[in-house]
Amino acid sequence: MTEPKLRLSDLNHKIKSACDRLRVANYAGAMNYVPMVSWLLFLRLFDEREEQEAAEADALGIAFTPALAEPYRWRDWASPGGEQRKVLQQGATDALKNWVNQNLLPHLKGFDKSGSATTQQVIIAEVLSGVDFVRIDTDTNFRGVLDILDAVRDVDDTHTFPLSQVYESLLLKMGEKGNDGGQFFTPRDVVRAMVQAIDPRTGETVYDPCCGTGGFLAQAFEYMNRDEKTAAGRETLERRTFYGREKEDSVFPITLANLVLHGIQEPHIWHGDTLTESTKHDALYAGAPGTFSVILTNPPFGAKVGKEAQAKFAYKTGATEILFLQHILDAMAADGRCGMVLSEGALFRTNEDAYVKTKRKLLDTCDLWCVLSLPGGVFTAAGAGVKTSLLFFSKGKPTEKIWYYDLSHVKVGKTTPMTLANFAEFFRLLPTRGDGDYSWTVDFSARKASARAQAEPLRAEAKPLEERAERLRAEAKAVKKTRPSESAERESEAASLEAQARALRGDADTIEANVYDLKAVNPRAKAAATPVTVADLLERIADGERDAQAALDRLRATLHTV
Repeated sequence: MTEPKLRLSDLNHKIKSACDRLRVANYAGAMNYVPMVSWLLFLRLFDEREEQEAAEADALGIAFTPALAEPYRWRDWASPGGEQRKVLQQGATDALKNWVNQNLLPHLKGFDKSGSATTQQVIIAEVLSGVDFVRIDTDTNFRGVLDILDAVRDVDDTHTFPLSQVYESLLLKMGEKGNDGGQFFTPRDVVRAMVQAIDPRTGETVYDPCCGTGGFLAQAFEYMNRDEKTAAGRETLERRTFYGREKEDSVFPITLANLVLHGIQEPHIWHGDTLTESTKHDALYAGAPGTFSVILTNPPFGAKVGKEAQAKFAYKTGATEILFLQHILDAMAADGRCGMVLSEGALFRTNEDAYVKTKRKLLDTCDLWCVLSLPGGVFTAAGAGVKTSLLFFSKGKPTEKIWYYDLSHVKVGKTTPMTLANFAEFFRLLPTRGDGDYSWTVDFSARKASARAQAEPLRAEAKPLEERAERLRAEAKAVKKTRPSESAERESEAASLEAQARALRGDADTIEANVYDLKAVNPRAKAAATPVTVADLLERIADGERDAQAALDRLRATLHTV
């Protein structure tokens, strides 16, 4: 009789049991036990896959060389019936833990230093790169965890690969109680909606410059692979499609484990700082293209970086999301397209030069065809309360019209997360970008033209003032020695005219900068339809303070020249 397949609820129960056991065995806190579960589960499922590949090769009479040999395979040392485990169980206290620390980990991590290592062996080494040693308290508890994970077999194939399923709950736990893991987690149904809207296809390259645990790349693979029928197409998806970068040492191994166990045989992940371009490991990224067909990403928002990270960018700012947007624009292929998460603050802010110039470049070089405003609570469960929007744009022509869709009215929170069902109306209207109660179109070309029409008269008014000031300064210089008091009067008048001209040009610049306030404001929404969060209020206060400071600086400059 065939054993029933493991249901998703059973899988979640097993993973929770493993985590519970680790919590009481020196791995308190999700930031400790999630990486431990990740690499163990990776080795467990990697070994099962190699067994399947070996059996398939044998049936076809093809030679197969496994990445792992005896006694380093999971079936040897971790499975209850494994020969190496049997030997270790007869040994001294903590023999299993000591063998893993002194033999298994050095062997697997040593692949990275071997010039003859296969890509699969290099991936194994990198998955284990952050594991210095197993510090679980006893062999009894260690065997208990191994036995639970060994039972993760025959998963119901109506669900995606196990690791991706358990990560949804595990990463949320990483974001709780100050664990700071929420920054690596984008709700999966938001990711799925973004992938569906961008619609990547086999033959295109997919890139995430801050990929976290690889959620966007994994979901893109699932989306692209579901309709791929050819062996050549699957080979392309598994080995030559997915590229990403991740900075955090503790997250990079999880990224690789997640992608490999989804079925991406060769994930091209670069370990290092995307903004500074400092690298820690780039072997898997070798041969990556300079630009990409599709970019899917959720850059970090709210963080500030120093001058080193800003040095390589045309528009300097400490705001990471604006620097990442510049990076994305440079990384897009000539006909590439992008779906990204961006904070509402970055959308509406026009009082900082880098924000305006970056958004101007976006709209001048790309067609920003959709801005989708998300509810304020979408990222609350992942430890972030900032209101965000989704931006969808294609490179190759400037933006003429922007279609907005507003989901701000949807109530979401920890117990009521965002689901794909919330996007149903959005996807119904998307093909025609139709207008409705929650959607509308902004004629961006007309908006720019209107702003230009308002700004040009101000600049025209400023020009004769500047010319008059220049003549007065020349006259003042000519009589400075012979008639010093007259010279001073003309200098003072020139300074006053220059201040007036600066104010006029400043007003003109403000009018044109305000064109790049891209925040979604539903013209049909009731005034109280969108709740204001504490994060929104803090963002607005900070923005007001920056406006006030800029006004003060202009006033001081005027007083200094008068």
